[in-house]
Amino acid sequence: MRRDRSQAIVVRNHKILLLEETVDGRVFYSIPGGGIEKGETPEQAAIRELSEETNLTGTIDRKLSIQYKPEGRGEVHTFLVKTDENDEPSKGIDPELSVQRITGVAWKSLSELSEIDRMYLWSAGLVRIDEFREEARSWSDEISYPGYR
Repeated sequence: MRRDRSQAIVVRNHKILLLEETVDGRVFYSIPGGGIEKGETPEQAAIRELSEETNLTGTIDRKLSIQYKPEGRGEVHTFLVKTDENDEPSKGIDPELSVQRITGVAWKSLSELSEIDRMYLWSAGLVRIDEFREEARSWSDEISYPGYR
């Protein structure tokens, strides 16, 4: 079944706003986002999801990426979103889930995240944000794939 999604990347002081989620005892971090409702634009969905899951309001700065789910199951739209610098996020809910898995919200730098959590951020379009693209350009050419250390 096709289901399009939207998600919001919010950046402050070189840190990314992330949801802390727990599934089957594993803690991971993800960007706020979820399904696009009927009659809603991807932009509207990103702002709504940000509000539901972090209790922040925001405005779209620009689109970062469109990813395509396997086997034509939908698209994932990612936006860079600006919020009021004085507003602090707090744990919200995911109204689509009967059992909540959001356990908190956090501002995280890339160095504070696992490789798999960073992979999802890069694939969502983090490389399209100047400060993170510049950081990536400073990395070495050394192969550091986890299985080859």
